[in-house]
Amino acid sequence: MSSTDAEPHDEAQDSAADKEKPKLSLEVKIEKPGACQRHVTVTVAREDVDRYMTEAFDELKPKAAVPGFRPGRAPRKLIETRFKDQVSDQVKGSLLIDSLNQVSEEYEFSAISEPEFDFDAVSIPDEGPFTFEFDVEVRPEFDVPAWEGLHLMRPVREFTDADVDQHLTTLLKRYGKLVERDGPAELADVLNVDLHVSHDGAQVQQHSDVRINLLPRLSLRDTELHGLDQLLVGAGRGDTRETTATISDGAENEALRGKQVAVSIKVREVRHVELPKLNQAFLDSIGGFEDEDELREAVRGELERQSRFSQQRRMREQITAALVRGANWELPPDLVRRQAKRELERMVLELQASGFSMEQIQRYANQIRQNSLRATEAALKEHFIFERIAEDQELDVTPADYDFEIRLIAERTDESPRRVRARLEKRGQMDALRNQIIERKVVDLICSKAHFTDVPLEQAWRRSRGTA
Repeated sequence: MSSTDAEPHDEAQDSAADKEKPKLSLEVKIEKPGACQRHVTVTVAREDVDRYMTEAFDELKPKAAVPGFRPGRAPRKLIETRFKDQVSDQVKGSLLIDSLNQVSEEYEFSAISEPEFDFDAVSIPDEGPFTFEFDVEVRPEFDVPAWEGLHLMRPVREFTDADVDQHLTTLLKRYGKLVERDGPAELADVLNVDLHVSHDGAQVQQHSDVRINLLPRLSLRDTELHGLDQLLVGAGRGDTRETTATISDGAENEALRGKQVAVSIKVREVRHVELPKLNQAFLDSIGGFEDEDELREAVRGELERQSRFSQQRRMREQITAALVRGANWELPPDLVRRQAKRELERMVLELQASGFSMEQIQRYANQIRQNSLRATEAALKEHFIFERIAEDQELDVTPADYDFEIRLIAERTDESPRRVRARLEKRGQMDALRNQIIERKVVDLICSKAHFTDVPLEQAWRRSRGTA
């Protein structure tokens, strides 16, 4: 057995199954087209092919139905001729499965996807060894960067009564009543608009009767509109405003990435939010608060949870920048695109557990979609490095970890933990939750051994709320 870049593990094989079924004699050649790609050529010795064929015909002979003969009485040569193609396909499947299992056990690479090969294009020859090839994506090989003793800026903030007042007003708007405004639009109003996006005179997107909040910035799927307050404050029903925007590097329409587009906004309706009165009936309806002071304490607690999220996010950005600085290995474009989806799922789960509103989560989701492929590459490299650190430090996910995260999401989304778990399992998001838990444990470990300098959280806080 030979290989260009991998050596088999020297492990004792003493199980009963191994004694009953001899290991295959394989010649394995592993090529590295890229850091995360392996092209594997496997050659199975003819002796093994003949052994599998003999075993297959031995199993078939007692029950083979051949015209003119009772079952099990047909000559062996006749059975081999009549059922050659059928048995050959069966043996091919068995050899492929057993070979792949043996290669994965004996050779040092961690596959992150299923092997890719064309089953129908592979055939067992009448003579000589059986050879097949496949491609597989693997975790790259690298030296774990130094992660202990990092110097990090730690954003901190103390919330004032004015901060609580502002956030309470934001929360009360969820329960408020939309009332048509007599005059022109004002900041924080709710507008229904028609959006038309064009490039070089050709329409590329059209959205009718879209509800937006009149804030300084509007986050869309593939771009952001800045200065929305300056553009629309003062506009009334039927008015149209024009602006421009740049399509993000991660937009689905590749032809428009990085291009400037014209955006036309026609106002259909202008409304403002009439806040509910903070009477006892309302306090009971939103959570059974005894009085306004208890509600304000709950609001302060939510502010602090969200600020911790912003703090952790900023520190994680610094950790990622430090750890991936020397990670100059190239990643396959398909892998990067798939990771963009996983990164979005991970972030949404974190935001739900941190108590962010659906509007805030949607804004974050749009920002992630608009990230360049370079940012997604950094996230993927970060993931590989975190996984290695977790393995080295024997960090793992326990059932209690899953229960805790699911309970947090359930509390924030007003669902039962059982329903949240069922939804995550149905959508195939338990892996995303597992990655989130592991990565948080790694970040906590790195932070426990880091050196901190405290800085104001103000800038990060404004950005997380979409007001800057």
